[in-house]
Amino acid sequence: MKPGDCINIPAEVKHWHGAAPDSWFSHLAVEVPGTETSNEWCEAVSAEEYGKLK
Repeated sequence: MKPGDCINIPAEVKHWHGAAPDSWFSHLAVEVPGTETSNEWCEAVSAEEYGKLK
């Protein structure tokens, strides 16, 4: 991802936000209201797993 990129994640798609130990990351998320919708946080990542990210 590069500054200014706009990425659309379809509903019901599990995804990772892309942060890594050697770089910063911020994002703005916009949700569209709907019926029978929810927000689900994925499982925690261990410090060891996070340290392996590039």
